[in-house]
This record gives sequence, structure tokens and C-alpha cells, in this order.
Amino acid sequence: MFKKMKNIETAFQHVRGFTIVLIIGNFVTLCYYEYSRERFIASSQNKLYILYNGKALEAFATDRKDNVGVEARDHIKIFHQLFFTLDPDDKVIQSNLTKALYLADESAKKEYDNLTENGYYANIIAGNISQQITVDSVQVDLRYYPYPFKCYATQSIIRTTSTVTRSLVTEGELRNVSRSDNNPHGFFDPALVNNREQGYKSH
Repeated sequence: MFKKMKNIETAFQHVRGFTIVLIIGNFVTLCYYEYSRERFIASSQNKLYILYNGKALEAFATDRKDNVGVEARDHIKIFHQLFFTLDPDDKVIQSNLTKALYLADESAKKEYDNLTENGYYANIIAGNISQQITVDSVQVDLRYYPYPFKCYATQSIIRTTSTVTRSLVTEGELRNVSRSDNNPHGFFDPALVNNREQGYKSH
């Protein structure tokens, strides 16, 4: 009888030991699963898929601080192209300037109002003149905030009989604002502070 009880006790100890090992194993497996799931989610959040010509292309998301220089230069370039590229069509001028003013602060609006008051845009339309700009380089100093910048561009004023080419240099500071459809880079660009025109040349 004692032998049977001893066998039962031994069997119970084996079952208990096996159960403990099984519980520990399940706990370790569950922890590993959760760890792997978190890593997968974190990895997935840094991946973007862009549909281009019917093909899904993989891209990677990064923090803004990794691309702030690229975004700042592109913002300045787009603003200048919209603000200074003009055609002898009132709707085109209004469309470009409306988009440009979303990217800048009140300094650009003041410059626009001054040019309107002086008849600049009316003369563009009346004289059948086109104005084009090519941004040559943009320098942004990310060591300071707001970010000071200087933009060097070439401006061409095209008339039916001649073309005038001049260099345009603008300076200002960029500050951060909320991103939107009208301002995807999330900067305000007072780009018309201390602008200079130089080097007139006709051909």
C-alpha cells in the first residue's frame, strides 16, 4: 500500500513538473510572439507603398529632421517658381499667386499688393509678356531657427521682340507651420525680405 502511494506521489510530482515546464514554455513563447509582433508593426509603420504606373513601389518613412534640409530647399524653390513665373493670362497669374501665398507669410502678400497697386500684373497682360524663373541654388542654414536662407535664381522676361535676363537674389527665414494640402512641406517662407535684382542683359 505504501508502495502504491509512493508511486502515486512520484507520478504526481512528474505531472506537476511537466505542467510547470509547459506553463513556462507557453509564457516564453507568448513573450517572443509579442516581441516579434511589436517589431513587425514598428517595421511596417516605416514602410510606404506608392502606386506608380500600376506598380506598387516600396518607400520608407523617416522623421522630418532627417529630411528638413531637402524639404526646406524644395519649399523655397516651389514658392519662387509660383510667385515669379507669370504669363499674360489673369487666371494663370491668380492661380499661381494664390498657391504661392499659402507658402509664405505677410511679406509676400505685401509685395503682391504693391505690385498690383503699381500695375505690374496689368502690364504683364497688356504687354503680352511672359516671366519665367529658374532657381539656380538655395542655401539654408539649419543651425539656427527660424532657418535663414538665401535663394539665387535667374529670371527671364520674354517679350515679342526681346528677352531680358536678370539674376534674382532673395533672403529670408523659414519657420515651421502645420502641414496641409496647400502647404505640404509645413513651412512659412518670408522670401521677399531684402530681395535684389542685378545683372540686366537683353538679347
